[in-house]
Amino acid sequence: MTRPPTALSAPGKVLLAGGYLVLDRDYTGLVFGLDARIHVHVQPLSTSPGVVLSEIIVRSPQFRDAEWRYGYRLAAESRGIDVTQLKGLSTSCLSRNPFIETALTYALTYISMMIPGVIEASSITILADDDYYSQTASPGARRERFINFHVPLQSAHKTGLGSSAALVTAFTAGLLAHYLPAEQFDLKTDKGRAILHNLAQAAHCAAQGKVGSGFDVAAAVYGSCRYRRFSPALLEGLGEIGSRGFSDRLKALVEDTEPARKWDTEIIKAGINVPKGLRLTMCDVDCGSQTVGMVKQVLAWRKEHPEEANALWSRLQEKNVELGKQLSTLGDATRRSDADFDELKEVIADIRSMMRQMSKASGVPIEPQMQTELLDACSALPGVIGGVVPGAGGYDAVALLTVDQESVLGPLRKLLDEWKVSLWNEDGAVANGSIGKVRALGVREEMEGVRFEREDAYRSWIE
Repeated sequence: MTRPPTALSAPGKVLLAGGYLVLDRDYTGLVFGLDARIHVHVQPLSTSPGVVLSEIIVRSPQFRDAEWRYGYRLAAESRGIDVTQLKGLSTSCLSRNPFIETALTYALTYISMMIPGVIEASSITILADDDYYSQTASPGARRERFINFHVPLQSAHKTGLGSSAALVTAFTAGLLAHYLPAEQFDLKTDKGRAILHNLAQAAHCAAQGKVGSGFDVAAAVYGSCRYRRFSPALLEGLGEIGSRGFSDRLKALVEDTEPARKWDTEIIKAGINVPKGLRLTMCDVDCGSQTVGMVKQVLAWRKEHPEEANALWSRLQEKNVELGKQLSTLGDATRRSDADFDELKEVIADIRSMMRQMSKASGVPIEPQMQTELLDACSALPGVIGGVVPGAGGYDAVALLTVDQESVLGPLRKLLDEWKVSLWNEDGAVANGSIGKVRALGVREEMEGVRFEREDAYRSWIE
């Protein structure tokens, strides 16, 4: 029986408070989902009558030559599904995508443990809302929701909204929902979301080559939340893809049935919100940071100076929790004056000050001078309550908390359109210059996590 097409999407994220702290289970992060989403459409692969293929084709048609073809087979000794990239018909070179390949291997391995027989061939299309990338649409009116970026995927400039986590989550959810019956996987239930979260976390960490905190995957699955990371040791016993017994270990991990390795993630959605009348606004600076290297340097500083670092982290945690409480208790902010936001402004300013202390002590540009100037200028505008360089900081998009009115957003967009970035030399002198194009993204906060979408919304992009 031919399966019907499946369409899902998962949101991006912004870690508004808890950068670096969220790596440690003693601390938490305040993460908001964003309404920029990664979309995945799965449909059976058309074949000639009587022909059975073990092939999955993955396409990202918004980018040049973004097609990956995979063959797959069930390996012996519970080693799971062996996935092999095949030479594509439409590409001149065999580029790899570790996030797609790893997520495909993990998802098919779990699926093979749940259903007997052959996993049918399928065609998968991935589409991204345009705010994930710094490229803008071509001049003229937009005719479709999604734009063609006209560049290879590896050449696209990311804005730092969590595209890899949203991709792995939506991709994994699409495969699970397409192949498994509802009694084995139902995305609308707590159990279904837990299965997706655990499988996506494992795949995303493996694709990155490290065990991350996982807040981005949590936001992609559950939406906005307060997040406490899982114990890093949880994934250490899984072993390498294709190792003997891998599929059995993966199933036990995903279904959380091994007493010695229980998922201890904390995801709290109650009380996490942006008050009515306010909104999050993201500002792209078209640069980007090497997050992994920054994290390693900060953690090295913390190890070398534990007393100083832990004292600073404890104060930051208090302010981060206070920020969440103020947002949850502010209520309807529609009719409030700027003076009503003074406490909120103060706690955001305190968080920024402490992050700059960490930046100076560790030698990591968590809030670089160009970002300080930008945030200060934006925060001085009426109706802009404050902002931060979210997550690990650096040169990714900054996050602003603003009054949700055009009288505020209009002047903000004007400031950003005219913004020139100062370049600071190593000796502290200022040189005139400009880095990238600063612009307000259309994205805002999103409370909902992964969700089903209408299959016909992607018709013009599906082959």
